[in-house]
Amino acid sequence: MRPLLQHIQRTFGNPDADDSAVRYAVLRAALAARVGNWPEAVRRCPDSDLDLAPTGVVHTLAVSTLRRLGEDGGRYTDSGTAALAIVLWAHLLDEDDPGDFRALLAGRRGAPVPDELWEDARRHLLGRITDLLHALDVRAGRDALAAWETAWETERAVLAVSLSDAGPDGLIPLGCAARHLVVRGRHHVLLEAYTARHPDPATWTADSPGHRACADALVQALSERGRDLVRAKKWSEALADFSTAARLGHTLGAEDREAVLHAGKNVGRKRPGRDYSPVTRIQGLELAHALLPEDGPLAAELTAELVRQGGEVFGSDPLQSRNRFARALVVSPHDRNARSGLDNHLRGDLRQALDGAQPGEKIRTDAVRGLLRRDPDCAPAREWLRDHYAGQAVAAASGGRTAAARSAVRNMMRYGDGKGLFGEDSVDSVLVDLLREATRSARAESTRAGMERRVDLLSATVGIVGLARGIREERDAAVLGLAEHLEATASPSDVIELFLRDLMRTGVSARFDQTVKTAYLRRAATREAEGDFGGAQRDRACAERIGAGLPDQGLLFGPAPRRRNHHDSGQEALF
Repeated sequence: MRPLLQHIQRTFGNPDADDSAVRYAVLRAALAARVGNWPEAVRRCPDSDLDLAPTGVVHTLAVSTLRRLGEDGGRYTDSGTAALAIVLWAHLLDEDDPGDFRALLAGRRGAPVPDELWEDARRHLLGRITDLLHALDVRAGRDALAAWETAWETERAVLAVSLSDAGPDGLIPLGCAARHLVVRGRHHVLLEAYTARHPDPATWTADSPGHRACADALVQALSERGRDLVRAKKWSEALADFSTAARLGHTLGAEDREAVLHAGKNVGRKRPGRDYSPVTRIQGLELAHALLPEDGPLAAELTAELVRQGGEVFGSDPLQSRNRFARALVVSPHDRNARSGLDNHLRGDLRQALDGAQPGEKIRTDAVRGLLRRDPDCAPAREWLRDHYAGQAVAAASGGRTAAARSAVRNMMRYGDGKGLFGEDSVDSVLVDLLREATRSARAESTRAGMERRVDLLSATVGIVGLARGIREERDAAVLGLAEHLEATASPSDVIELFLRDLMRTGVSARFDQTVKTAYLRRAATREAEGDFGGAQRDRACAERIGAGLPDQGLLFGPAPRRRNHHDSGQEALF
């Protein structure tokens, strides 16, 4: 081999020069191929400037690559050899004949090659190579994007194959293959191959790295297929294609806009042999409206269809009906029929709520106020608002938020007859009535939560009207009942915490004092058993003071603030 290489160097010159380097590289590649070293042949052979190499050597190497690809019954799968064959034959059979392949053939033939014979032979060779690569693609299961046939066709057009980058996933970049398929009018083939790779077109977006390379070609392919589908009267499929193209960054042109409008007008409509499909029609109109949001008639048609279907399922499927009316209002915010449909649902919810049943949907205060503005005579709306604000008033008052409770009462009165005074005395009178009514309702509850609620309600009433004798005694009885309930069902600390809320003073009820004393003694025993002797001693001291009557309990553990109330025993100072 060494003498042969030395002879090559003397014949073709130093390989360091550009033209000599190409000639030298092609010769080295041909020699490697001759001894079966195909990886070396692929590595050595350049993929450009082949016109600087001897055409005869290029042709010899090119023929060897085809023979190699045809070995083993056409099951050969080396992508490097395929790339080499494509590059070489695309060079030899180029229309401009940069390597003077025709002259080479004329020299071997001994006579010029006529134009007609040259074109026939060239077409024949192109066809044979295409058929071979196609057969290899079929056997290997390559799709159109990775097909050697696609790389071959692309190389002949734009010289896209790089011998250094040839790999099993494709001989040319994915985007290049996609663009070539579109240029060749094979948009259906491109979309079929791409969908097989990415089955969910909803994920095809221009800003996704996985789709960016093919986005432009996909947009063109989808638009062309969309127009084909419109001509075939496949409206839903056409709109889906245009929507996918829009997600990939496509701006509709005049022809596309016309196709979308035509599809939107006809999607889901009754055709011979096919029933009218409201779901298909709404879905199609939604797609068309998203593509052409500024088109008024299209928006009106979508709104009308949504309202129509909302009315159709008003009783059979209330949730879907609400959704249809709500969506119609989003599309056309001032549509009266859509608003009327939602208002009718709200009226039904209000009636159910007032009857004590569970409404079909959570009722929002703003929605009820809006309904009342549109229909001032809607009695269920007024009644619901009164009940709503009455509940807010009671909750705020029992939580110690008197100002919020009074504000809620004013709202309740406003949605009543709207007459009368809204002064503080009138508001407080109504608030007390609400609290008393809530207290009567809570009286029937024997649970801890019910008893605590009753105490809170009575305490709130006392906070508004003062220590009127009847209310004070009722509150004291409720506190005693809760204390005894906690003694039987809860821990001693729960009883003590109730005592420290200072709801009832020591000396008012002997039963209450005894309950609290017992709680302190029980907790002292527990603390002593746990080794907390200091805590046990303090609990026993509190129990003794309570048992002694505590005429002035404020000084039990330090001075307490002086109060005008002579019953102040200072529970808050116990700890």
